[in-house]
Amino acid sequence: MSEQVAAMCDQLIKAVNVMLDAGTSQIYRLEALKFCEEFKEASPFCVPCGLQLAEKAQTAVVRHFGLQILEHVVKFRWNDMQQHEKVQLKNCAMQLLSNGTHSILEEESHIKDVLSRIVVEMIKREWPQHWPDMLKEMETLTSLGEAQTELVMLILLRLAEDVITFQTLPTQRRRDIQQTLTQNMDSIFSFMMAILQLNVDDYRKLKRIPGQELQAKAHCRVAVASLNTLAGYIDWVALAHITNDNCRLLEMLCLLLGETELQLEAVECLLIAISRKGKLEDRKPFMLLFDDVAIHYILSAAQSADGAAKCNKPSSTQPVEALGVVERHYIFLKRLCQVLCALGSQLCSLVGSDVEVEVPANLGKYMEAILAFTKHPSQFLKSSTQMTWGTLFRHEILSKEPAVVEMSIKYLRSTMTNLLKTGFPSRNDSPSCEYSRVDFDSDEDFNSFFHSFRAQQGEMVRCACRIVALEAFRIAAEWLQYQLTIPIDTGNTTAKTAEGLCSILSPSVIQWDAMTAFTECVVGQTFKNLEEEKLPIDQGIELLQAVLNYETKDPLLLSCVLTNVSTLFPFVVHRPHFLPRVLYKVFAAITFDVVQESKAPRTRAVKNVRRHACSSIIKMCRDYPQFMLPCFDMLYNHVKKLFSNEASLTQMEKCALMEALVLISNQFKDFAKQKAFLEELMASVVAQWTSKEMSHVLWDPALFLSFVGADQVVSEQSKTTEIAAINRTQLSFCLYTILGVVKRARWPADLEEAKAGGFVVGYTTTGAPIYRNPCTTQVLALLPNLLALIRTHNSLFMPENMALLSETFSKAFELMDAEKNVVLGLPQPLLDIYDSPVYKTNLERMQGFFCTLYDNCFHILGNAGLSLQQDFYTIEGLAEKIVGSAFVSLDHVPDHRLRPMIRVFLKQLVLSCPQEYYDSLLCPLLGPLFAYMLQRLNVKWQIINQRTSVNGEEEEEEEVVVCEETHVTQEMLEEQLVRLVTREVLELLSVSCISRKVPEPAGNKEEMDEEEMVTDGVQTAQPTDELTELGKCLVKHEDIYMNLLTISFTCLSWKDTSNCHRTASMVCWSLLRQVVGGNLLPEAVTWFYTSVLRGLQMHGQHEVCNSALTQLAMAIYENLRPRYVELRTVMTQIPNINMDALDQYDHRLLDPKAQKFGDKKRKDHFKKLIAGTVGKALCQQFRKEVHIRNLPSLFKKPKPDKDIINNEPLGLAALFSPERGTL
Repeated sequence: MSEQVAAMCDQLIKAVNVMLDAGTSQIYRLEALKFCEEFKEASPFCVPCGLQLAEKAQTAVVRHFGLQILEHVVKFRWNDMQQHEKVQLKNCAMQLLSNGTHSILEEESHIKDVLSRIVVEMIKREWPQHWPDMLKEMETLTSLGEAQTELVMLILLRLAEDVITFQTLPTQRRRDIQQTLTQNMDSIFSFMMAILQLNVDDYRKLKRIPGQELQAKAHCRVAVASLNTLAGYIDWVALAHITNDNCRLLEMLCLLLGETELQLEAVECLLIAISRKGKLEDRKPFMLLFDDVAIHYILSAAQSADGAAKCNKPSSTQPVEALGVVERHYIFLKRLCQVLCALGSQLCSLVGSDVEVEVPANLGKYMEAILAFTKHPSQFLKSSTQMTWGTLFRHEILSKEPAVVEMSIKYLRSTMTNLLKTGFPSRNDSPSCEYSRVDFDSDEDFNSFFHSFRAQQGEMVRCACRIVALEAFRIAAEWLQYQLTIPIDTGNTTAKTAEGLCSILSPSVIQWDAMTAFTECVVGQTFKNLEEEKLPIDQGIELLQAVLNYETKDPLLLSCVLTNVSTLFPFVVHRPHFLPRVLYKVFAAITFDVVQESKAPRTRAVKNVRRHACSSIIKMCRDYPQFMLPCFDMLYNHVKKLFSNEASLTQMEKCALMEALVLISNQFKDFAKQKAFLEELMASVVAQWTSKEMSHVLWDPALFLSFVGADQVVSEQSKTTEIAAINRTQLSFCLYTILGVVKRARWPADLEEAKAGGFVVGYTTTGAPIYRNPCTTQVLALLPNLLALIRTHNSLFMPENMALLSETFSKAFELMDAEKNVVLGLPQPLLDIYDSPVYKTNLERMQGFFCTLYDNCFHILGNAGLSLQQDFYTIEGLAEKIVGSAFVSLDHVPDHRLRPMIRVFLKQLVLSCPQEYYDSLLCPLLGPLFAYMLQRLNVKWQIINQRTSVNGEEEEEEEVVVCEETHVTQEMLEEQLVRLVTREVLELLSVSCISRKVPEPAGNKEEMDEEEMVTDGVQTAQPTDELTELGKCLVKHEDIYMNLLTISFTCLSWKDTSNCHRTASMVCWSLLRQVVGGNLLPEAVTWFYTSVLRGLQMHGQHEVCNSALTQLAMAIYENLRPRYVELRTVMTQIPNINMDALDQYDHRLLDPKAQKFGDKKRKDHFKKLIAGTVGKALCQQFRKEVHIRNLPSLFKKPKPDKDIINNEPLGLAALFSPERGTL
């Protein structure tokens, strides 16, 4: 036999070397791999060969393979082995631990890893019942040397990971091991800390002695392993073990922060410990870390690490690019920062709670440490501290402490630097850049991070302002005054369009941008937090004057100036005579251009300034309409003057100004006067929109395409295309105007004012007033042609109309590239640094025109009900008119055009429609829509499922035909659009039918430990059971009701987990329970139930979906099984179902005398019954199952006066050792 083993070992060694030789061909490598795998699966010589290959004389890769064979035997053959074989293998493994490895510094880490895995796999199968001395044996091993001690630490760590963290074993085994670990935790913890202390002491002693460097390194390696193992336990053991002996463990960890070789592992342990949740009284000892000694160690470690993190200093011979960051030191710095933040979190939880904790004397010193990290060049470190500042500034007691008040001012000053957008990894214009190169992969990454970081800082600045409102205002005022006086610095990246203009990376723009963000936060809070008499009105007006006097021709700076004008505008309310100056400044920006009368397209920055100015006017009129009213005539005349010059404003800018006027006109509070104004304002639009020529165009698809120029081949600008462009502009202007008026025109909010102004026309039966809108007459006159345009637009997608598109515009109805990126979730490119003119192709202009045209039509319809109220809902035959326009040719309308119809129009209509119009309007609309969408989505999802299965088969073949990238992208786009449309439909269904009730959050999250949080996260929302009034109305129509049920249950097996979870947990049961007591057809009941099981097959591998679907299946089974025996027939077809368990479940369900289980037991029982339907994730489908048998339970009903381990007969207790003592 030994000859056979030797021969087989030779073959295996050759096979391993072939597999790992870079020069081996693919065919030979696969043959070698197949040979090795077949040997592991079937050979009777696995153990002797594994042991022979694992001998120290072999190469590392061969030894690793030998140990892998032994691991495979333990994992997959253990249950079939004889007792003596198990004993032999266990003894061999212990022998390998004792003397089967090289010294600690020579041995490969992957050898140590696999050796520890073998032992842990045996522990998982036999400890504590059949191997009670395991801990004692591990302790004995540590006396043999550093290599063995390190292995023991690896074993203990992997055991904790498998049992507690990853939970990779059956429940009973996991419970047995976890409880035994917990029982022995005092001794285990003392053991690990003793090993750590011993090796740290030896390392410190020997590293100073010449010639002892290697031995010192060995002790250091053991100390690192001990710290890593401690980190695996600190996360879950009782807090008492961490805080024992006056927090000795935390003290040791603080001392180790000064040891360069051990500090990173020590800080990881410290962070895990201080981040623990749990009972407040158990966490009280953490306050010891605010003592002088602990704070000193943390601060000195931070200072030395900060110096060490920078590996190079600049020199005359070394370029800036060569500078870098030492990653290990930088990671240590990050963890140290997180430790301080976690400490702050504990402080804020304990101070002011029932546990009496005083404010630490060192609070100021602690905050200085946090502030040092807030001022660090690393953007990541700055951002890490923000939450802690927020917690301190919001804290009821701490925020009133003098130290915190003082620190909030220092924080505000530090924010002035932190808001500067510097540190792009591709640049070298800031100390932050070096750190950004470690933290971010690209400028896009950094840009995305900085966007959220700035928002976070804004929130913290607002919190600080609540504490020191006036000081904050002074700081903001100083900064603003400073920016207004210093000369403009364009830096070395100027704009391309004109000399001397800034780019977005110019120092002045970065400074202005940061100052503007800061001022916005501060001034807003000044008005919120100070009483009116304390407001710094004179200073505010002085600032506003300075801003109004500031002149710049730079669009990027002017945009910041406009924001500051808007920010300071509330001061004008107290000094009304400044209003004309403000308006003059803003109006000048509406017509801003860098080069006047230029024919080139405007740059993005110029467009933004003009749009910004329009938004500012709208914001002033929206927030201060009464204040703006005296200036109405002046504004109106100025707007008329601007409108008279065709070239000066775009259509959107004109509409924005009209919106502002409409907002002020709401303050007339006189129906007749406002109606007359709106008629005058909209006269040209009404005339144009209702003209015969326009009607012909809007009602005829071919004429419409010709009118907008989509049937023309365009190579260069010609008169015909200019005419078409003017036509498109007119159409856009009409729709923008209608939308602006419908959105903004309203009656007075005060009922008495509304009555006095003539806005109230009557009262409902419940006594609610019925209002009329002054824009009703005009909007109703425009409605027929609007519906005609929607119908025509839908008809454009029909083949005969698509054929009319010219070659230039053949893709006019497709998504624009930017929209495709949004749908696919691709990052948008960074803004053009140099702000070049925005040149659009003719196709892009046409695509944008059709997209906004369609969207605006539905925005108008969606807002019409809210605006016109009963005047809209009582239009004769409204439902038929909408069906005859919006629902025409839907088969040809692409998914991306369906989305706005559902989301912008129908959802808004459902939310705003009064109950009395449900039957006349909503049922005739929603009924056909849900019926159509069910049929459409079914077809689309079938195609997606078929495509997925075909792709799966293709991938198994060796020669895969590589699709073109564009084709693949198109498929992904189509699939994602189907997913999004499905979500819109289900959201509409949910809004229409389901009354949402948000459950109250349970308990105090602070006191929940992390394991509880994990399990809590999986809990799904209980079905609400309640239908809305509209839902009850829809349910009365049998055909609509059946379609709602069919969509809800069919979508459970479509490949979209979020849809499945949402529908299963909120919609399905709420709809189905309405007919649970009625007479359903057995086939229908069977279909509903199998639909849920199909959902489990598709999505069951996702815990959240699994829980929701299981709950739904159980609700259906328990409510319908008593009357429908067919459900049992479905259950019997589930793979591997335990028929006895099913009989037992049915008995408890059907027999009123049977003993009933509690909810949790019932759910667990049911979950086991349907387990055979749960689909597996792709990564799990071909994985070989590991079976770990349960041992006789140790902790079930223990006898009161007996030590179970020592006194009860355990059958195979002597399997591994005659002794039963534990560590």
